Amino acid sequence: MQPESTPGGVDARYSIIHETRYLYETRVAVAQQLLHLTPRDLPWQRCLAHRIEIDPQPSETTNHLDYFGNAVCHAVLDSPHDSLTVRAESEVSVGRRSYWQPSGRLPAGSSAWESVRDRLHAAADPALLEAAEFLFESPHIRFSAALADYAAPSFPQGRPYLDAVLDLNHRIHEEFAFDSSATSVSTPIATVLELRRGVCQDFAHLMTGCLRSLGLPARYVSGYILTAPPPGQVKLVGADASHAWVSAYCPQAGWVDFDPTNDLVVDYEHITLAWGRDFSDVAPMRGVILGGGEQELEVHVTVVPVGLPEAQGQSQVQGQWQGLAP
Repeated sequence: MQPESTPGGVDARYSIIHETRYLYETRVAVAQQLLHLTPRDLPWQRCLAHRIEIDPQPSETTNHLDYFGNAVCHAVLDSPHDSLTVRAESEVSVGRRSYWQPSGRLPAGSSAWESVRDRLHAAADPALLEAAEFLFESPHIRFSAALADYAAPSFPQGRPYLDAVLDLNHRIHEEFAFDSSATSVSTPIATVLELRRGVCQDFAHLMTGCLRSLGLPARYVSGYILTAPPPGQVKLVGADASHAWVSAYCPQAGWVDFDPTNDLVVDYEHITLAWGRDFSDVAPMRGVILGGGEQELEVHVTVVPVGLPEAQGQSQVQGQWQGLAP
């Protein structure tokens, strides 16, 4: 699938290395691993080259698409091992998302958010029905009055939908501190709300939960962001690891991606791996092992730009939404 052309007909290209290493206290007799490490082919993104190396060599590997259309590699390791290394190498071309206007400006705020909510709950056409699948609770995202209350200041009566989502994205960035030691994969959203700190996964879960608690569809997106910023640009938070952000559905603009960790509307600097209801659907590695005892985990991610368009870095939102009719 060819990516859409950017305003100048130029796409960003990235070389990505994602290496994961497990060291086990005792020998693992047998293991099965599910890997979400293959970048998606999308209207704005194309995976030009990709390979996954696994050490020790698995006895069997199969590849398939999951329910959400994400590429999944299933690896079976049936020989004893005391360590596991998975190295994914990719080259990806990323174009400008369709919600950006040719001028480089963002679209207008769309209908009032209540109208968007009501339209999605009465969905009839296939696009709206697909979006409506992301209205419900999921393993890591449970509805609560606290989530709706936190979102409420961004969603006063009659506010344009995308303006409200943009404000929620900004508030999470301003009111929550990035702290890699504060939470773990299993930390509930309620704890993140109380601590006011966490990592990109927490902020993506929080924002997704806020939107769904108001009856608005949102999906959790995993991927990468540019490690080394262009000259004069600030290094993005979380750039040396896999990243997570939020996709919110707007009937007029389609899925629009927001990064609350960095207060961005997503553009060239984000590379999409997978999306689902929450982290449990798209974990880069998830497995079952027999044996192993205690384990140490090391993850190293490097994203290197091969070529960047001049517009790179312009997704920092400075102005209002423009030009999209309600």
